[in-house]
Amino acid sequence: MNRARLQQLRALLPGFKADALLVSAIPNIRYLTGFTGSSALLLVTREEAVLFTDGRYKLQAGQEVEHAAVVLAKGPLVRALIGSVKRRRLRRLAFESGKVSFAFHAALRANLPGFRLAPLGGVVEMLRAIKSPEEVAAIRRAVELNSAVFEASLGEIRPGVTEVEAAIQIDHRMRLMGADKPAFDTIVAAGPRAALPHARPTRNRLGKNDLVIIDQGVILGGYSSDMTRTVGLGPLGEPKRRVYRAVLEAQLAAIANVRAGVKASHVDRQARLVLKQHGLDKAFDHSTGHGVGLEVHEPPRLGRNEKTKLEAGMVITIEPGAYLEDLGGVRIEDMVLVTDRGCEVLTPTPKDLRVL
Repeated sequence: MNRARLQQLRALLPGFKADALLVSAIPNIRYLTGFTGSSALLLVTREEAVLFTDGRYKLQAGQEVEHAAVVLAKGPLVRALIGSVKRRRLRRLAFESGKVSFAFHAALRANLPGFRLAPLGGVVEMLRAIKSPEEVAAIRRAVELNSAVFEASLGEIRPGVTEVEAAIQIDHRMRLMGADKPAFDTIVAAGPRAALPHARPTRNRLGKNDLVIIDQGVILGGYSSDMTRTVGLGPLGEPKRRVYRAVLEAQLAAIANVRAGVKASHVDRQARLVLKQHGLDKAFDHSTGHGVGLEVHEPPRLGRNEKTKLEAGMVITIEPGAYLEDLGGVRIEDMVLVTDRGCEVLTPTPKDLRVL
């Protein structure tokens, strides 16, 4: 698996007019080598791959790294990298422009005079966007665990409980049920705070008549999951139920338009058209979805101006919402596998409005 991924990357180097690519993003290093440590650099040339890490990871690197030589640096990793580049007489070094600090880039420039440093963006992420069958299976397991945690946690969603208390219980149950860790900070937002798309849980207490947004995900075996459900603490009036129905209709319309060859912006537009019919288009101000894999947010992005065409094997979220200051908010999110003929919804959790 890792050999094939490295070969794919090497095949791109001539097109970038580079002798080698420096990979510094940890998720990309894991994708290419299997290394799961937190400190590493990876140099990929047209003939070989070299992973630089430190002595803390001596045993781990030996167990995990495939198809790359391992160098244990005795000082800063960048110093070991620079020495290796000089010894190999590489003259044109590409690097991940969005993944290195100014200080790191300055060190390369200062210590590699006469070298061509070529900034590149999203090269490995482009490869990662298409999931292998093994990756899809891993993601499916993470999705199913996340849904099981949600069902097991619904008893914590009741009037009088604070948002923080509910979120802590969800995170605790993730660990108990086998997750590596949460994929992101769990969101529990109730009442007026549900109108904040990325609200952080507070000491505010859940109350009767509230809409409650729950956005959660687990990491399992290194792969992420992401799901949002909105529940009600009864009784709920018709205005809130109407918004819920509109968001669900928008989500289903977007899903119905997911298939290989379709532009990401087209899927986004289908959700917005439905919300516009319900007078809620201005209440939806984030993208309709994003890719998920080794990271919970990765390409492609499903937004208004995204020209990326979906491809079979991509795993994306579909998550339209409507956020109204006086009413609260609704968001419904599933993870979806793109196929040649359409898509498969991976998230098994029902989407009917639950009033607890």
